[in-house]
Amino acid sequence: MSHVYLDHNATTPLDERVLAVMLPFLREQYGNASSRHEFGTQARQAVERAREQVAALVGARAPQVVFTSGGTESNNAFIKGAAGMLRPSQIVLSAIEHPCVARPAAELARAGWKLRKLETGVDGRVSVDDAKHALSEPTGIASVMLANNETGVIQDVAAIGEKARAAGAWMHTDAVQALGKIGIDFAALNVHAMTLSAHKIYGPKGVGALVLDKRIELKPLLSGGGHEQGMRSGTENAAGIVGFGAACELAASRLGELAPRLAALRDQFERGLAALGATVFGAAATRIANTSYFALDGIDGETLVVELDKAGFAVASGAACSSASTEPSATLLAMGVAPEVARGAIRVSIGAANTAAEIEAFLLALSATAQRLRKLTAMAV
Repeated sequence: MSHVYLDHNATTPLDERVLAVMLPFLREQYGNASSRHEFGTQARQAVERAREQVAALVGARAPQVVFTSGGTESNNAFIKGAAGMLRPSQIVLSAIEHPCVARPAAELARAGWKLRKLETGVDGRVSVDDAKHALSEPTGIASVMLANNETGVIQDVAAIGEKARAAGAWMHTDAVQALGKIGIDFAALNVHAMTLSAHKIYGPKGVGALVLDKRIELKPLLSGGGHEQGMRSGTENAAGIVGFGAACELAASRLGELAPRLAALRDQFERGLAALGATVFGAAATRIANTSYFALDGIDGETLVVELDKAGFAVASGAACSSASTEPSATLLAMGVAPEVARGAIRVSIGAANTAAEIEAFLLALSATAQRLRKLTAMAV
């Protein structure tokens, strides 16, 4: 069996159907979407079509979609852009946010904002009651991710968003990991802004979007030619944007079929984990269908990732952006997991091409690798 990829929360392979739509814009249809000639018109029409496709997947309108370079830019664009229009007050976010939300929020804290992090239960769910309490203080910005990138736990963003709006705060959700895995309705979530990324849904890297409630105004991160309704200056990445649109349309067409199939594979995997005595984090909460985050007693996560890779299986010890860190997962620490247990955490995220046979093969490799590592540890004592 060739190398098996089980790290789809880090990135997904580019779907061949998406690539086919992109290729003309990497070859003959190379015009600048701002140019007023036939080449430019073709690019502009393709960009606007993609805007409609992205909006349709999240229940928004096309003018609400601002294309960016990806999730990190979109998250920074909202947090810094909102801060540029508001007087410093409180910024509220969950303790389990991705670093591209947590770090710009920390920058605001150094610039005079009060940073308040919401509590997370042992099941990985952000406390709505704590959000209500936090929002009783004057708050300008709130951000809670829709699905956690490590545990896969889905958050009650709609309830928190309702309280944020009632408090007069601008509410944002990072929906990067939820996109294409659960149904999303922008209005129903009670948010002012939503972050999306193409490469998590079998689209190209380097393109994402910020979906905005048009009743708020952000200060742009970039100054320039006024592209993307003045929100994101810079020549549009037409090929990437077209690919994003195609990936969204593909995701919409197979959402009802893909999620149950991935859930069945994840359940198969976790039955095997139970036999190995693993701890599965967030298992008591509703999760996106493809994600399992677990630890085996007495085994270091980073070591296990390396050994499994040697055995032909690509998995992760946490978020891809922080995989170089030796610190235990901030998400697991926020859930009350002991640091020594958190250091053993492994994330498996299943994708559209994975099979039941691959899951069984991985369980066998995991069991054998764990036994070998435990023997080595025992010999070293």
